[in-house]
Parts: sequence; C-alpha cells; structure tokens
Amino acid sequence: MKDVRFPDRRIAHLDMDMFFAGVELLRYPELRGQAVVVGGRSTPQPRRLANGRHQFTRLGEYNGRGVVTTSTYEARALGVFSAMGLMKSAQLAPDAILLPADFESYRHYSRLFKAAVMSIAPDIENRGIDEIYIDLSTIEEDTDILAQRLKTAVLDSTGLSCSIGIAANKLLAKIASDLDKPDGLTIIDHQAFQERILPLAAKKINGIGPKAALKLEKLDIHTIADLASAKPDILLQHFGQSYAHWLMRVAQGQDDRAVVTSSTPKSMSRETTFERDMHALQDKHYLSRAFTALCERVAHDLQQKRYLGHTVGIKIKYQDFRTATRDLTLPHPTNDAATIRRAAGQCLKRLSLDQRFRLLGVKVSNLVHSDEIEADPPEQASLFS
Repeated sequence: MKDVRFPDRRIAHLDMDMFFAGVELLRYPELRGQAVVVGGRSTPQPRRLANGRHQFTRLGEYNGRGVVTTSTYEARALGVFSAMGLMKSAQLAPDAILLPADFESYRHYSRLFKAAVMSIAPDIENRGIDEIYIDLSTIEEDTDILAQRLKTAVLDSTGLSCSIGIAANKLLAKIASDLDKPDGLTIIDHQAFQERILPLAAKKINGIGPKAALKLEKLDIHTIADLASAKPDILLQHFGQSYAHWLMRVAQGQDDRAVVTSSTPKSMSRETTFERDMHALQDKHYLSRAFTALCERVAHDLQQKRYLGHTVGIKIKYQDFRTATRDLTLPHPTNDAATIRRAAGQCLKRLSLDQRFRLLGVKVSNLVHSDEIEADPPEQASLFS
C-alpha cells in the first residue's frame, strides 16, 4: 500500500555524516568529541607510542598550502570547514587535531554503505563518495519504517551514521537531508514544506549559487518563500527566461528529475596539488614518480569500472594560477597505465614547462565500456626525461 503522503513518487537523499572524518574516528576512537581536521598532503601519520596511544599533529603546527578535506562538527563550531586553507584554519583552531586524508579507506566505506542500501532499495543514483539518491516509490513499506531500516543497514555495515531526507522529488529530498544532521531523518510532505522549507534561505536550493543568491538579495528576495511570491517579470528581467522559469518552479518545490540508476561517465581523472611550486627540471625525478602514479591511478579507476578511453589529457596550474590543458586522441581506446602515461607525456611536451606549477592532472575521456571493445596492448614509456 502506497504511503498517503507520497501518492506519486517517494525519493530519498542519503548523506553520510562528516564522512571522511567519521572514517578517521573509527580508526582513532579516542578523538571522538574533539575538533579534528582532515587534509594536507604533507600531514604526517599519527605516531603510535610505546603505551599504545597515538601522538597526533596539531593544526597549529601545519605549514603549507593544503586545504581542509573535512572536519568534525566540533571543528566546524570553531569556524573550520571543507575547502578552507589549512593555514587560515590554524588561526581559528590551532589546537585541533590534524590527520592526513586516506581516500582508499573512504572509497572502501563508500562501497560498503551503498551496498547496504542496495540490499534494501536497489534503485540508487550515485552523487559522490558520500551521498546517493534512492527511489523508494515501488517499495511497499511505510516511509518511517523503511527509512529507519536504511539507516540501520548503513550503521551496521560501516559503523557510521547518515542523514536521510525523503520527499516527492530530488530537490526537496536533498534539502531535507541537511536539516537535522547528524543522524537525521526528515520527511517533507505538504505541511513540512510550508513549515520547514519555505522559511529557508533561497541559497539552500541546490542550483542557486553565490552570484545568484547575491542578486536575489539585492532584489529583497531572501527566503524560498520570498522567491515563491516574487513577481515573474522581475525574475525574467534579472535572470533571463530559462533560469527565471527554473527559479519559479523550484520555489514551489517542483522538480521532475528522475533518479538515474546508471550512466556512462564522460571521463575519469586524477590530479595532485603540490605542497610547493614545482619545476620540470629541478624536480624532475619527483615529478616523474608523481606523473606515473597519476597515470596508474587513472588506469586503475578505468579497469575497476571496466571502461577504456579514446582521449588522454593533462592539466597544469601554474604558480600564477593560470591553467593550461592539452589532450591527444588515440587510434584505439585504452585503460593501460603505460599507454596513458605515454600519451600524457606527448601532451606535456606541448606545454610550456619553464614556469613553476602547483597542480598536475591526468584525464582519460571519450569512454567506452570494456564489453564493447578490447584495450590496446601495453606500451612502455619514459616521461619527464
């Protein structure tokens, strides 16, 4: 029997709570309740002492250009949030614990929680390492009971909590999942839409970025309710026809996007930001190893997901923050690390390397599934030489 609150569609958005930090707390449970920051490629691993305890690095000890990957809620209370520079964060919370990121572990736990969800509700759309949409429309079970089953399955499989928002569409479900964090369950029906969604800031709608939010504020439109009651001609005048019509729809809670359960990725890439500016000649040996590692990681990603790519590209961000890219289309698609490295090296030779740079990236695009075509045989190459 269908839930009377959701006569047509019942969509959930599941968001893991402070996911990366949560994984680290599984490893170091003694840090629970403390301000913990994850980030910085040069951050040393905690040192295990003779008594079995760990010696941790403090954020105030950090010196570099890294950024915050994530932080615990205790660190966020001190003003430290993801994507913030670690040096700036150190001024706000010098005594916070600083841990290096471990993306292999995060991907492992990501696979665990998604498998747990799929064992109950198989129609999921991946939105990243720590969030998914779930179409619950065809499952004959009370919404509250089903949601609790999902939360319990995630906790049992990972030891981590998640927050779930459930609504008639993806737009409202995503907003809802953030309302009662951590370990939240928020169900949006008509009454909850009036009471909990409309009073929110307009920028809470996914798709209203900082520039659009600032423009709305200048028009004295601050909340979703303000946007819902705004005159259409004002929105058309300031945002153009397409975006204005979208604003009018989402302010009414309307969203007809489907949960996309499978799709072919356009590309796969890996990149690294160095702790200091690098020079192609002076740092040749270090760069050669880093470049090889990037190509190997991209190849591993392709092989795991059974894709091959026709086009190999590179990206460099110079010390003055200018970005340059080059790519090369191969006669046959590949997911072989040596072949990718050779093609990426040819791309690299088409760029100016007399200036120092801070970021290096490798991308493979124009993908096809391995069921459709075989990879080229491996080729050896030597780059940065």
